[in-house]
Amino acid sequence: LILLGQVLELKARGRTSEAIKSLLGLAPKTARLIKKDGEESDVDLNLIQKGDRLRIRPGEKVPVDGVVIEGNSTLDESMVTGEAIPVHKESKDKLIGATINKTGSLIMEAEKVGSETLLSRIVTMVAEAQRSRAPIQNLADLAASYFVPAVIVVAIVTFIVWAIYGPQPSLTYALINAVAVLIIACPCALGLATPMSIMVAMGKGASSGILYKNAEAIENMRKVDLLLVDKTGTLTKGHPEVLGVVPSDKADKETLLKLAASLEKGSEHPLAEAIIKAADGITLEDVNDFDSVAGKGIKGVIKEEIVLLGNMAMMKDHGIELGTLNEEFKQREENAQTVMFLAKNNVLMGFISVSDPIKDGMRETISALQDKQIKVVMLTGDNTGTARAVAKELGIDDFEAQLLPEDKVKALKKYKAEGYTIAMAGDGINDAPALALADVGIAMGTGADIAMQTADLTLVKGDLKKILQARKLSDITIRNIKQNLFFAFVYNSLGIPIAAGVLYPYFGILLSPIIAAAAMSFSSVSVIANALRLQRKGIK
Repeated sequence: LILLGQVLELKARGRTSEAIKSLLGLAPKTARLIKKDGEESDVDLNLIQKGDRLRIRPGEKVPVDGVVIEGNSTLDESMVTGEAIPVHKESKDKLIGATINKTGSLIMEAEKVGSETLLSRIVTMVAEAQRSRAPIQNLADLAASYFVPAVIVVAIVTFIVWAIYGPQPSLTYALINAVAVLIIACPCALGLATPMSIMVAMGKGASSGILYKNAEAIENMRKVDLLLVDKTGTLTKGHPEVLGVVPSDKADKETLLKLAASLEKGSEHPLAEAIIKAADGITLEDVNDFDSVAGKGIKGVIKEEIVLLGNMAMMKDHGIELGTLNEEFKQREENAQTVMFLAKNNVLMGFISVSDPIKDGMRETISALQDKQIKVVMLTGDNTGTARAVAKELGIDDFEAQLLPEDKVKALKKYKAEGYTIAMAGDGINDAPALALADVGIAMGTGADIAMQTADLTLVKGDLKKILQARKLSDITIRNIKQNLFFAFVYNSLGIPIAAGVLYPYFGILLSPIIAAAAMSFSSVSVIANALRLQRKGIK
């Protein structure tokens, strides 16, 4: 029975290790090393050392954490920050391993390799969480602090009673029965009850993209009744998309997109990618005298005609009136869309509206959270109009806009004073103070470095729907632990009177220490087998 218990425990550890290893699949297997003589070759990632120069070609993953020393490009850092808007990188900018290089070629210097990289720290985080203690373990410890002395007293009393009143050889009976009491009462299973469930739950969570930092977070998650959530990259996709192409009577939609995308070819603005994507399949024009006007837009010459693409401020600078498009513009703006006007030779051709769309299924997710009696409040640094439009569309209970990091902390403290158990979901450095203060801090994506360090729970893919899964995992884990505590005590509690010999006067039944040992081992096997059931439980 003891051997069977060890086999089951090793099986659980093995599956947990596999779940953790699968996370490392996010990292590339090789890196392109630039040697001192300038020769380049692909080498195994494990051979990369600090200070090595590496080339990252378009479409490749950044192999390790480091810094750009040559070139410029845009990178998809969504798996790190939760923000899928491509980030421009140039000399001296930091790079994070496993993020994706989208356009240009970069040469980087490796700064963090091996166990120091972000992905490796995720694995470490899960391993540490498996070793952490849940508060419910204190209940088991408290029970054991009374149970063990009581058992010792029962064993002593059993020895004395059998030694005085037992049949001959009385001392033999007294010794055997006292030993049987001690063996069957051995609370070995008590020590496994919580750690086994926590270990299996951590592995199950990791395989679903849910990384708990510690066991306490698992227990607290089921008590959460208020979710404070950031907007960009959490509720929204974090990358802009063209939602509307509205021409004036001077142009048509294709002409409008063609001119806008031709201009945006030379721009590095995040909105440029959305427009170019929308114009896929349209032959673009060459642009001369391209210029970027900070905070307003861009301009250039196409076929000897001056073309402007920018916001209302740029139109006002050139004395361009909106005319019949004014009402449509106001309506788009109220719906949290960014509007870019296009004019040719100071004549308005129309506008293109771009927005950061809400993630698929987010309305249903918010509704499901509310059905679980969790109040949802959005905290964002965006303007009030955008925040109101998103909150209205998602049916969010309340929102606070134009917040700085310290404002988010104040808001959290206010709700805490009202008696809520709070989960805070954020995706960047600005959310870190609030994540640390919340009862359960939730880092979206894998979070910025500091966000991940301060959060109690990390959702690898930045999917808010995973919060529901994390809550369900919390529920079934704590239920499983309580079942384990029952199994840990039930055999002992039922077996102690029999081992002490209370049935002997009536039925002549005594419990051999061998049988007592088997019963004690069986309680451990029961606990391990019950903990392993967690692996088959659905959390979706």
